Amino acid sequence: MEPVPAVSSLARIFRDAGVARLEPKKKPRASYRRFVYPAPNACWQLDGTEYVLTGGRKCVIFQLIDDHSRLAVATHVAWGETSAGAIAVVSKGIAAHGVPQRLLSDNGAALNPSRRGVLGQLVAYVTSLGVEPITGKPYKPTTQGKNERFHQTLFRFLDKQPLAETLEQLQEQIDRFDEIYNNDRPHQGLPGRITPQRAWDATPKVEPPRPTPRPAQPLPDGVRMTRVRDNGTVSLRGIRFHVSRTLFGTLAYLIETEASLLVFDDQGTLLIEHPWPDPGTKYVGSGRPKGPRGPRKTSRVLPMS
Repeated sequence: MEPVPAVSSLARIFRDAGVARLEPKKKPRASYRRFVYPAPNACWQLDGTEYVLTGGRKCVIFQLIDDHSRLAVATHVAWGETSAGAIAVVSKGIAAHGVPQRLLSDNGAALNPSRRGVLGQLVAYVTSLGVEPITGKPYKPTTQGKNERFHQTLFRFLDKQPLAETLEQLQEQIDRFDEIYNNDRPHQGLPGRITPQRAWDATPKVEPPRPTPRPAQPLPDGVRMTRVRDNGTVSLRGIRFHVSRTLFGTLAYLIETEASLLVFDDQGTLLIEHPWPDPGTKYVGSGRPKGPRGPRKTSRVLPMS
C-alpha cells in the first residue's frame, strides 16, 4: 500500500495548482507573538490555585512568577485564598528578588478587587512600595495565561509525589519543584528552551519603583490620601469618581462635605468637585464636554504642609 500524503502536503499541492484558495484569515500559530515584558521585575504574575491534602482537606497554593523570565519568584501554601496569604507570597518574593514595577493578578477579593470599587489589602501593601497593581479584564483568564500554565506544570509534578498530609509537607514539595523548574527544566516558552534562571540572569533587572511618599505630618482630620487609577478615577463609598486619566498614579487627597466630594493634588490644588450622586450610582463622570478644552481654573485652598 502506497503511503498517504499528509494533509498539509496535499493542501500545498492544490494551492500551487490553483484549485484551492488561500485563507489569510487563518493564521498559523507560529505567526502569533506573545507579549512579554522586556526585563526581570518589570511585572510579576500572581495567582492562587486550589489543592487537596490527605483526607480531602482543601488548601490554596499561591504562585508568583516573573513575566519576562518565567522564574518561580515565590510560592506560599495557605488554608484559603486570603489577603494575608497573598501578601505573604509577595513579601517572600520581594525579600528574595527585589521590588517589581507591576503586579498582575485577577480580580479576586484577596488579590485585587479594585474593579469593584474596593481597596484590597494586597493592593494597599504593594502600592505603598510603589508597585503598580494591574488586573486582567473580567472573564478573560488568558491575561494570566502564563500563571495558569504554571499551575498545570506544578500539578503534574505533585501527581508523582506522595499526597501531602500537612501544609508544611506540601510547601516542601513545592519548594523542591520551584528549584527544579527554575534551574533544571528547559522551558518551552523561552527562546532556545533555556531555564527560567538563565533567562533571569541574561537581562539586568529593571529599577525598582519609588515608594509612595508619606506625608511629612499627619493629614488633617477628614482628609484621605489615595492614588488616581489607570482609568483616571478615585474611589470612595463604593463609587468611582472621574478626575483625569492624565493623573494616573499620582496622589490625590479627598475631602467629604455634606454636598460634594473635593479632590486635591499634593500641592493643595483643587482638581475637581463632584456633587454626591443619587443612591445606587457606581460611577460619576467629569461632566465636561468632549473636544478641545481651555485652561482649567483651579483654586488653592488645601495646605498640605
